Amino acid sequence: MKRPNTLFVHILIFVITQLLWLCLLGLWIYWYVSNYIIFEKVGDQLSPQISYDGRNVFALVGGIVLLVVISFSLSLIFRQLNVQLKMTRMYDNFIATITHELKSPLSSIQLYLETLSTRNVQQEKREEFYKLMMKDANRLKKLMDSILEIAALEQKRLDHNYTVCASDKTLRQIIHASEEHLNLSPKSYSIKGTLSSLILMDKTAMGIVIDNLFDNAIKYTYGPVNVNITFKQLRKKVLIEFQDTGIGVPLNEQKKIFNKFYRVADKNSPTVKGTGLGLYWVKEIIKSHKGKISVTSEGINKGSTFKIELPVYHPSTGRFLTKLFKEKIKLNIS
Repeated sequence: MKRPNTLFVHILIFVITQLLWLCLLGLWIYWYVSNYIIFEKVGDQLSPQISYDGRNVFALVGGIVLLVVISFSLSLIFRQLNVQLKMTRMYDNFIATITHELKSPLSSIQLYLETLSTRNVQQEKREEFYKLMMKDANRLKKLMDSILEIAALEQKRLDHNYTVCASDKTLRQIIHASEEHLNLSPKSYSIKGTLSSLILMDKTAMGIVIDNLFDNAIKYTYGPVNVNITFKQLRKKVLIEFQDTGIGVPLNEQKKIFNKFYRVADKNSPTVKGTGLGLYWVKEIIKSHKGKISVTSEGINKGSTFKIELPVYHPSTGRFLTKLFKEKIKLNIS
């Protein structure tokens, strides 16, 4: 039996409520106008006690204002309810996904252990099983670490280890490290442009950003992965453009994909797995660096371009350092 569409039910209730208020307002106006016409025609024949006066106008205007306020309040309540329903739905999807992501490697490890304990497995096969179990264990550890680090980042309990470094050299090193982590071919990406400024950066955190962007390019590209990375040096900031050739991001989804638990509902990629935390994590890391991240896409199957903006470090001003000290973030200048 299918579950009722809760969102549709709430929308229906809201629409019916608004229609009732409008009907009430219409009846009130009709009653007032009808009585006003009658008073205009026979008002001279009525006693002064029941004749028309200005208090009726005040009552009508006050009632209309009250109805408008109530309607506006209902709209706000409905809007907040709608937001909460969407968050609940995304959270439910996250729980279902994370349960599967945790259960899958655990089941695999359990199967290998049962096989090793109940059968006489050759040494060569044992070594293979140990490697596979280690791979699944690392997958679990990486998933749990990401969840814990995101929680710490949100609560500002995560101490970043910032270092003043040469932007061009450091970013190229981080990109090369991601290439090794993800087993990417050197031909699968290119780097254009150069940077000349210093930036204040947590290298480990920035590695997470680059890993996630590469991982997204891999998961959402059906053919060979082809990523073009462009460096642009400006006076007050550094621009990093990360362009892939994947399925792209619809215009109405581009601001949402950085939200927590949010995943693009794309029927063209039903097999893509994820928790909806990757790009949210990326956004929070860039935000902690006082930077910005955005995405643009020309449409379906035309790829996506992620643009990262990071502030240039100026030793003479120290403004950026002051912000970091105010937020009690660990700083390491080398």
